[in-house]
Parts: sequence; structure tokens; C-alpha cells
Amino acid sequence: MRDDEPRSDRGLLSAAAAGIVAAGLTLAVAEVLAAVLVRTGRAGGTPSPVVAVGGAFVDRTPPWLKDWAVAAFGTHDKTALFVGIAVVMLLASAVAGLLGALRRPVGLGVVVLLAVLAGGAVLSRPHATAADVLPLLVGAVVGLASLRTLLDRRTQARSTGHAVDRRSFLRLAGGTAVVAVLGAGFSRVLESSSRAVAASRALVRLPMAKTASTVSTASLDVPGITPFLTEPDAFYRIDTALVVPQVSTSDWRLRVHGQVEHPFEITFDELLRLPMIEALVTLTCVSNEVGGDLIGNQKWLGHPLRDLLARAVPRPDADMVLSTSADGWTAGTPLDVLTDQSRNALLAVGMGGAPLPVEHGFPVRMVVPGLYGYVSATKWVVDLEVTRFDAAEGYWTPRGWSARGPIKTGTRIDVPRPGDPVHAGTVAVAGVAWAQHRGIRAVQVRVDDGPWQVATLGEGGNADTWRQWVWQWPASKGEHTLQARSIDGTGEIQTPVQAPPAPDGASGWHTRYLTVQ
Repeated sequence: MRDDEPRSDRGLLSAAAAGIVAAGLTLAVAEVLAAVLVRTGRAGGTPSPVVAVGGAFVDRTPPWLKDWAVAAFGTHDKTALFVGIAVVMLLASAVAGLLGALRRPVGLGVVVLLAVLAGGAVLSRPHATAADVLPLLVGAVVGLASLRTLLDRRTQARSTGHAVDRRSFLRLAGGTAVVAVLGAGFSRVLESSSRAVAASRALVRLPMAKTASTVSTASLDVPGITPFLTEPDAFYRIDTALVVPQVSTSDWRLRVHGQVEHPFEITFDELLRLPMIEALVTLTCVSNEVGGDLIGNQKWLGHPLRDLLARAVPRPDADMVLSTSADGWTAGTPLDVLTDQSRNALLAVGMGGAPLPVEHGFPVRMVVPGLYGYVSATKWVVDLEVTRFDAAEGYWTPRGWSARGPIKTGTRIDVPRPGDPVHAGTVAVAGVAWAQHRGIRAVQVRVDDGPWQVATLGEGGNADTWRQWVWQWPASKGEHTLQARSIDGTGEIQTPVQAPPAPDGASGWHTRYLTVQ
């Protein structure tokens, strides 16, 4: 483009479109080659540039931003991140096209800079090798050539003003866009590991539990209350895996090592032959706000971690187990919790009577009562290193979260819900309360800062699960404030002190403001 060439809105739009189309082709080529690397087993880390950039962003997310994302988007936080990445890439590629139309070297330089940043993200992923950058390099070369060709064709069309040249540019841009879309679709076809893992899961036959759970799972008959058992497809999912790790039972191995006398490895088939127990356990995310829904309760099947660790014989000075997921995520769990004879910490293979769902850790995950998930609930677990807190850290600890993560007592009011019509008379106030591994002794409710009233506890549950509760409120017309608190199994009253999730879990009494008609 000549410096004195008129810059119409249509001209700027075509330059931006050239940048976007070239970027789309870059990503399509890179994603196809990345899928080939993964499928052929030659990928060391995460060769997909989109997933790598997202993972690198998550790794560098400060706690306050993580809390905001979870509070704003809940379990859709990953979708929001991918949308954000797409918007940023769209804008950056449009800028590259505009700059390339004005100053060709500058526009091409932007493409190179973006490729370098994405390459750094790829190399930052766990187990990454130099080969993982190859798809991005090839994609970047193709993208640069595409952008240059599109800008040349655009300049020719604008300089001649001929309709045939404009149509030629549009045909080239449209054809390139079609190739990019087809390439992106083909990369998804190549990524058939999810289908292979689904087939692997379908073949699993869970063994009978040597010790079956005899705890009641009865739910209170209160409309709107959270069910005692959380269906697997409704169970919350908060983790750093932007793409769910795909691990088949034939590929799974667990390495137990570190400060132990007898390190060993175990396969999935060997694990299934070990004694299994069934346990009801409520899991809670440390990002759960007061009254939040990042909590769920289910029946789990697995081998006791205390027995597995006893086989390795931890050394006396060890006090932590660093667990690692198939995607490189880590958690540091107190060793004394995992070896506690009174606590059903499991290497779990089943959830709700079926093999673990893939998004919840298939084929094997950890389930540890009484600790927030970020220090205990490692999904797709493949490595257990017995170590010390002063020698190693889990993923979230160096990012400002506490190292040990015991779950705080919590109480949630499920009904009446905000916006529900409430009429004067007897109104059921109900919800769930939890203090994992301490249990719930009582739940109390008060209205308008009045005296505390004792609620009725549901029959289902144990010290490691939540408890349902209900209180019959003689409601009068007007504006009212409801608050609920719990007393745990040790007799300690839930604190009223309001605290955010960071660095060790939210606290405070759940409050509802209602208008009774």
C-alpha cells in the first residue's frame, strides 16, 4: 500500500480480514500437526498453541483473578477463558493485517512476535520438548506466507481498482478461510483419544467393595433442597485442565516413590485386584464462596491410600505426599492425613457405582475427606512422591494459597431461594451443612437477629459428608433476614467472621433477605 493511498473503511476492513484469515490458517495448520504429534505419541507436553497459551495464562493467574473468574463464571470458567483467548487473537491478527497494509515488515513482525509468545507457552508446559514447538513453527511460516500473499493481492486490487482484482482478493481470502476451517475440523478428527478413552472406560468392571458403605443416603422431603447425593453430571468441576486429560486404563501407571523404603509402580489392573472400600465423601473447592455451590457429595469406590503408602514404607522424616496429575498439576497433601486409620482417603476408581467420569479423573483420582480439593483431590493421578512440606510445594501453594487446606465449617440456605414467592405462615427453611471429618452436630437458624432456633437434621450422612437440615419458620409479612450456622462434631460453633476464599477458604454465616407477602 502506498503512503498516499486513500484509506477507506473498506480498505481497512480488507486489511484486518487478511490478518484474521492468515491467523486462522496458522492455527489450523498448527492444530493439525499438534494432533498428529499427540496421536503418534511424539508429543512431550502440549503442542496445541491454543491450549498451551491458556495453560500458561492459568499458571500465572493471581489468586484474586482466579477467585473472580470462578465467582463470575463458576464451572464455565474454562469456556470463558477460551472465548477471551479467541477475542484477543482476533484483535491481534486484525492489528497485524492493518499494520501489514501500512508497513509490511511491521505487520509480519507482529505475527512473528505472536508466534514467539505462543512458542514460549508451549515450552512452558509440563514435559514439553523442542519437538512440541514444530507445529507452531510450521503454522507460523504458512501464516506469514498467507498474510503476505493476501496483502499483495489486496494492494493490487486497490491500485488497479478493477473489479476482477477485488474479486480475486475475495476469492483468495475466502478460500484460505475455508482451508483454515477444514483444517481445524480435521484436527478435531485426529484427536480421537477421547473416543479411545471412552471405549476403555466402557470396558471397566468395578470390583465389589470389601467394605461397603452402610451410611444412610436418605434425603429430606423438602422441595428445592439440594439432594443428598450429587449426580456425577451435576458435580462441580474446578481444575486447571483446559482440555480434559485422556488416559486409558492400559496406559495408566502410578509411581510411588520419594522418601520411602520400597518405591514401586502399579498398573490399573493391579489396582483393581487390591481390596476396595466404598465411602461417602463430600468434596469442596477452596474457591467456594459462602453459600456457593462448588461442593458435592457422592459414594466413591477405591483402595485406601494408607494401605498403598504402607507398602512403600515412608521414612520417619517425611510429612507430605506430592501427587501429580497426567497433565502435570500437583497437590501437596499432609502424610498424616493420608495414613490416618480413621479417615477414608482413597485412590478412587468409582463414583456413584460406575467408573469415574473422564472429566472427574478417569481412570484414577484421589478422594480425601476434610481437605479442600486443591491440596488433595488430584484427578488423573499418575505419581505420588513422599516428601516434605519444606522440600516441595503443590501447584497453588506458591501462588499464595495455604499449604494444608483443612475445610472450614459451612452452612448453606437452599430454600427459600432469592426471588421465590414467600407467603405468611409456616415456611420450610432448609439447606445443607458440612464440616468434613468433624461432622455436623447441629444447625441453627435465626430471623432478624433474633434467638437461634435449632433445625432438624436429615438422616443421611456421616462425619465426612454434608448433612441436610430443615427448620419450620412461622413467617410473618414484611422484610426479613435469615441466617444459618452450624456446630461441628467437636462442639465448635461456625465463625461469623467473613473471609474470602483466598488463602484458605471462605467463612461467615450465609444470609438471605426475603420479602414475605
